Amino acid sequence: MRRKSQIPNPKSQRNSKFQTPKSRAVWQRYRDWIWIVTSLFVPLAPAVLLADTNPVSSDEIPPLRAPRGEIPPTFWEQYGQWVIVGTVVVVVVACVAIWFLTRPSPPVVIAAAIQARRALEPLCGPAEDGVVLSKVSQILRHYIGAAFDLPAVELTTTEFCRAIAHDERIGSELAGAVSDLLRRCDERKFALPSALPPLGAADQALQLIDWAEARLAELRQAATAQTAAQTSR
Repeated sequence: MRRKSQIPNPKSQRNSKFQTPKSRAVWQRYRDWIWIVTSLFVPLAPAVLLADTNPVSSDEIPPLRAPRGEIPPTFWEQYGQWVIVGTVVVVVVACVAIWFLTRPSPPVVIAAAIQARRALEPLCGPAEDGVVLSKVSQILRHYIGAAFDLPAVELTTTEFCRAIAHDERIGSELAGAVSDLLRRCDERKFALPSALPPLGAADQALQLIDWAEARLAELRQAATAQTAAQTSR
């Protein structure tokens, strides 16, 4: 076999051109100094780096900065108590308003004389038949019982006339006039309308109510005078 021809390497020839015996001696001398300096300062490098980063003393730790700014208090933290108090006040006011608006209104007390007059006025015009006379008699009896505080019991006309005749508050004259009208109303309930002239029961009942109101005014004046006389003693 043939040997491969040794082809000269241009790179090795170029390097060998500058590596003279004199340059190799200089390089070896500087290499020794570089190694000595490196062996002295390389072990001190970590200490120098640590000295630059670590504090001199543990008491001299610098203050740490927060990663974020100070978080302001929330709305609930600032006004939570006021919100609760305001809610309670609003609920209480709403409950009071609902109760005030939905409460039953007190009944309006209408005087017995006004009620009787309102009921008798429509009965003045129509013809007096048995229905009209029965209504007039009933209205008058209810008024006398309410005005003079008579017992609320169902009485016949005879029993009612006997009860008011013995009541000193009503008086004999007023009691006689009321009893006379009630008896005549009972008599004409079953009589023929054309047999007797109109009685005018509703008008007479209105006149008796006025008479009874005047009698009540006299009783109130007498009670006031008696009270004043007792007080002056």
